[in-house]
Parts: sequence; C-alpha cells; structure tokens
Amino acid sequence: MSIHNHSSPPRRIFIDKQSPKAFHALLQVADAARATAAEAGLDRTTVELINLRVSQLNNCAYCLDTHTRAALRAGESPQRLGVLSASRDTGLFTPSERAALALAEATTDPANAATQAAAYEAARQVLSEDQISATIWVAVTINAFNRVSIMSKHPVPPPRDK
Repeated sequence: MSIHNHSSPPRRIFIDKQSPKAFHALLQVADAARATAAEAGLDRTTVELINLRVSQLNNCAYCLDTHTRAALRAGESPQRLGVLSASRDTGLFTPSERAALALAEATTDPANAATQAAAYEAARQVLSEDQISATIWVAVTINAFNRVSIMSKHPVPPPRDK
C-alpha cells in the first residue's frame, strides 16, 4: 500500500535550474535575437508585443507576466496591451506591427501552410528582410522560453505593489 499526498500535484522540475548550461545557451540566443531586432530597426515595444502575443497563443502565464511588465517599462500602453490579441481589428497598431505579429503567430503555429504563406507575404510588403528574420528569431526564442516555463510550471510571482 502506497501513501500519496493527493492534495497537491508533484512539483515539476525547473528545467532551467536542472540544466543550466542549456538554459544559458537559450539566454544567449535570446540576447542575440534582441540585438538582431534592434539592428533591424524593430523597437523594444514591438519585440515585447511579439513576446506577449506568442505567450498568449501558448498560454504561458509566467512569460505573459514577465513580458507585460517589460512592455510597460518599454513605454507600451495598457490599452494596446489589452487589445493585443485582436490587433488585426483595431487601428491602434501600425501596419509593420500587425505584420510582425502575424508572422510571429505563423511561427508559433507553423502547421497551417496557407496562414504561414499569407503572413510571410504580408510581412514582405512592410518589413525589410532583416526585420522579417529578426521577427522570426524573436518568435522562435519566446516559443522556447514558453515551453521551458510551461513544462517547469514556473509560478507567477504575486504583485510587487501589494
């Protein structure tokens, strides 16, 4: 007869802590992606919008919390953050931002070839090749971080102002 504590699920392994070399390499990729975005002329708010939109699609609470705070620090407005998931349906986002967001969405869910092709073609109309590449790299890295946090069940910290 085994005795189990059914009141709480078993703790997940924080894979970032368990395998720090791999996590450090991922951090380096993210740093390079951010630098690539800056060099391509994508501002910090656009990068954070990409991070947030991808995290919304992946339902990553930890990354949503982290990148909401980062977007606000970068000067993003609460209004635009509130409507981000419906960015196509509002005039609050520039054509370049909408194209970057659609490309990030297609990177997050690449199985739909038609959606991917449409997003890529729309991006080519308003983004440079460097910006397209940077957008995809930012989306790839936040997708990886989402999976690290989701599989580790990283907790969202309580509000600091309470």
